[in-house]
Amino acid sequence: MTQTLTSHDPLDLAIAWARAGQATALACVTSTWGSSPRPAGSMMSISATGRIEGSVSGGCVEGAVIEEAGEVMRKGQPRSLSYGVSSEEAWSVGLACGGLLDVYVESIRTPEHPAGTLGLDLLERLAALRCARRPVILATRLSDGRHIILTRTADGVQAPDALPEDARHVASLRETARQAFHAGRSLRHTDAHDEAWFLHLIPMQPRLMIVGAVHIAQVLAPMAQAAGFAVTVIDPRTQLATAERFPGITLDTQWPDEALDRLCIDNQTAIVTLTHDAKLDDPTLRHALQGPAFYIGALGSRKTQASRLERLREDGFTDDQARRIHGPVGLAIGAIGAAEIALSILAEIVAVRRNAPLGHHPGWA
Repeated sequence: MTQTLTSHDPLDLAIAWARAGQATALACVTSTWGSSPRPAGSMMSISATGRIEGSVSGGCVEGAVIEEAGEVMRKGQPRSLSYGVSSEEAWSVGLACGGLLDVYVESIRTPEHPAGTLGLDLLERLAALRCARRPVILATRLSDGRHIILTRTADGVQAPDALPEDARHVASLRETARQAFHAGRSLRHTDAHDEAWFLHLIPMQPRLMIVGAVHIAQVLAPMAQAAGFAVTVIDPRTQLATAERFPGITLDTQWPDEALDRLCIDNQTAIVTLTHDAKLDDPTLRHALQGPAFYIGALGSRKTQASRLERLREDGFTDDQARRIHGPVGLAIGAIGAAEIALSILAEIVAVRRNAPLGHHPGWA
């Protein structure tokens, strides 16, 4: 397998900048009201050298946050910022009306910059857990920047790195953390001492597994990558799965079901088969239907789909199980050609992920 890693992720870049000795701050949206364009948990990294990644408002207040971040980096103390976006300002960034948002800004603590409240080792721990695809929350006490890492386990919520003096905080945060993990979004929490905490659910990058290094995959892979997916193209046909045909895309030349088993499919993974070859598609679909992937799609005509589903019935899969397969794959937009087909597939994946009506699948007879 070959892999190329690129990142525009604010957390990853903040870690990289801090490791390089640059003064760095992280800004995070902690509350929103009205038509605020970025949800709670949205991040922006700011370097003292002028480098910026991410967004907290879609453009309305970025300049003010960057200015405040400069002060936070100089003094080391976190700041809670509140912004009201007027209707006039809202129109300039494409909003129908005004909104409010709170942003929390902290600087990263390193040997070169020891005054920050966000330890570089803490961020590296978060990044490692996310890379291992383990759901993780960074709980921050907004009054002083005290941090506790919370993880989801089969038994509930744990704080594997918590200090003994954090035990009462962990007990207070556990139920809200469980709700955040279940809802898939960051939440605020007020404890028994009227202290405000922000439970930041660290976003896990969604993945797209494309089975079949075909011409549609050549368009779909970079398109999905641009939309924020970590993309892997799986095809044992090494003459097709080449870096020349898929520059910057992770390639896996194992047999599809073996590759998917090794890649540990989770509920932030979409799987699409594009080969039109039952020898590759069928093992992929059998494996996918037994796992938690949020989207399963298969390219092919209605006749091809009917034959495919009949084979799955013969393999013992029920109608309810097979209804998870979106086939023919993609939204019905009259797509012609590889680019339009890829667009229809990605649009359907996003619709399903966001639980939008366009992503509802009618099932099969």
